[in-house]
Amino acid sequence: MTASSVSTPDVAARDPKYVLGTSENRAFLEVARNGLLDFGHAFPSPGGGSYWLGDDGTPWKDRNRETWITCRMTHVYSLGAMLGHSGSEELVDAGLRGLTGELHDDANGGWYAAVTPESGHVGTKQCYAHAFVLLAASSALLAGRPGAAELLADARDVFLKRFWDDETGLAVDTWNEDFTELDPYRGLNANMHSVEAFLAVADATGDESWRERAGRIVDHVIGWASSNEWRIPEHFHTDWSLDLECNRERPDDQFKPYGATPGHGIEWARLITQYALSVPGLPESRKSTLVEAAESLFRRAVADAWDADGAPGLVYTTDWNGVPVVHDRMHWTLAEAINTSSVLAHVTGRSEYADWYATFLAYGDEYVMDHKHGSWFHQLDRENHVIGTVWPGKSDLYHATQSMIIPLLPDPAVSIATAVKRG
Repeated sequence: MTASSVSTPDVAARDPKYVLGTSENRAFLEVARNGLLDFGHAFPSPGGGSYWLGDDGTPWKDRNRETWITCRMTHVYSLGAMLGHSGSEELVDAGLRGLTGELHDDANGGWYAAVTPESGHVGTKQCYAHAFVLLAASSALLAGRPGAAELLADARDVFLKRFWDDETGLAVDTWNEDFTELDPYRGLNANMHSVEAFLAVADATGDESWRERAGRIVDHVIGWASSNEWRIPEHFHTDWSLDLECNRERPDDQFKPYGATPGHGIEWARLITQYALSVPGLPESRKSTLVEAAESLFRRAVADAWDADGAPGLVYTTDWNGVPVVHDRMHWTLAEAINTSSVLAHVTGRSEYADWYATFLAYGDEYVMDHKHGSWFHQLDRENHVIGTVWPGKSDLYHATQSMIIPLLPDPAVSIATAVKRG
């Protein structure tokens, strides 16, 4: 796939606030970031687990308090603490209290998937959630919060013992509560966030073994994607053979949708680029190959997903020929498109990526950012009307907040929390 495979948008008359690198763009991102951080202050429950936030930031206390959301909010407010956002330290400490308290399984180790409104537990042990514990703990460590180092040590031990398969160089997905039964499903969503977390841990601690593990996952993903016209297979059987028909009957599943997920292709492109730039002593030829793979992933995803049905926005999923299956627009897909286009613009110097960045940001400002109640609408239909069939309310701030910071970072090789820590 070449650069000419994707038609870049017309940005001749673009407002400078959407143009990467301008003072107007920096001001726009900083105002939006601060608004997001203001929005989420009510997330902690008395026990520290994160409530799911509603449309105006009011906690929905009748929903489970999810470990992955608690981790994301802890990570976000760790960034806030390092950026000087008022009240962030206390919010990080609340999240840490939840992760070392009500969400932690003291009997069997690891973290429950969630706490119910009645204070029961959803006992499954998810790789996805445990990857976010690593991310949250490493960010809180950089923010200097008490207890973060101990949480990170616990999370590293549990992940390596229960989820990391060193023989295959990939992470398994889900255990039962006492770690005696492993679900046969294998998937890349959890592995994607494991790569993010591994790179963050390596940057925060200097332990390069985590970056090496990230690289092993990256190599698998590039191999699968390059053999599939750069559409990433998401779902696998126990032996890591492809399961391309997984969830055909439930195509809009929150975490395991059928078909290709362009947003994940875009997100993988950024993570692969970060990995390529961050490996000490990596030969230039290898680095170039990895960045080229990232570009192929980005271009394939945008070609399949952007304006695929006659309206602006990125569709949620496609079939294996690139035909849209679920036309809804998810906020996280846009956030990752903003991130990756900015990173590829910085790394390659190619104007196509800066043009896409401006297009994505302008679209987000018009359709996705809630200028009345704050935060971002989490799900739009194919005509860009707000809906909530998959993502009601505004569960957390992770994707949106990162997308208002990553375009400003000076070094795409460095994880977001470490970069913010370095100023």
